[in-house]
Amino acid sequence: MSNALRVDHDGAVATLRLNRPELHNAFDAGLIASLTASLEALGADPAVRAVVLAGEGPSFSAGADLQWMRAMANASQEENRRDALELARLMRTLDELPKPTIARVHGAAFGGGVGLVACCDIAIAAEGARFGLTESRLGLLPAVISPYVITAIGPRQARRWFASGEHFDAATAQRIGLVHQVVAADALDAAVQAQLALLGKAGPVAAASAKVLVRDVLALGADRDALDGANAGLIAVLRASDEGREGLSAFLEKRAPRWAAH
Repeated sequence: MSNALRVDHDGAVATLRLNRPELHNAFDAGLIASLTASLEALGADPAVRAVVLAGEGPSFSAGADLQWMRAMANASQEENRRDALELARLMRTLDELPKPTIARVHGAAFGGGVGLVACCDIAIAAEGARFGLTESRLGLLPAVISPYVITAIGPRQARRWFASGEHFDAATAQRIGLVHQVVAADALDAAVQAQLALLGKAGPVAAASAKVLVRDVLALGADRDALDGANAGLIAVLRASDEGREGLSAFLEKRAPRWAAH
């Protein structure tokens, strides 16, 4: 793993910290590879119940490193395609991670940084955070991150922000659905901890499966029979699982379930 990424563990919570503060945590091929590998490892770690994505220094992530982008401009079309597929793999790994994820957003979140926010299950921003899908200013488009951003903010908003490349503030990010909560900068860590506490009370399998349920509903929505079958199958598995039985027993016995964080 490169020094551009730090992984900290606190009990069942892992925090991934983008660690290129002098570049506002802009990412290049090395950071993309490190972040993907770390996410894959955390996703497979049964001791990890939640993952926080954060940035060191003044910003969350300013998107792609311009020096890296300049080098790629001189590469072949096929090399650029392979490079873009690595970024796509990162975004998909984060989006489908079998753990709840929280984006802790401060400072700048531009370009691919917005993609990282959109891929997280919960996004909390400081009041002073700034956002922008700025690729059009470079004659580009946020193509690789577009599925996740469009899912977060909807096609109508995406058409505006993709085309204009303009910056927007945290209040606007919350209004259009990119972030869930906006707090004062000095309350950001407390807000993240409050969400982690709520996740700690949820069944680990249930919390991790929430994104699967949402994805399946969206994918199968037009086929009601398939959707009913998939949802019935999911609830049957959860009810019969050790976690489901423990959750029901704990509720009936008026006690905390075994998994609940204390």
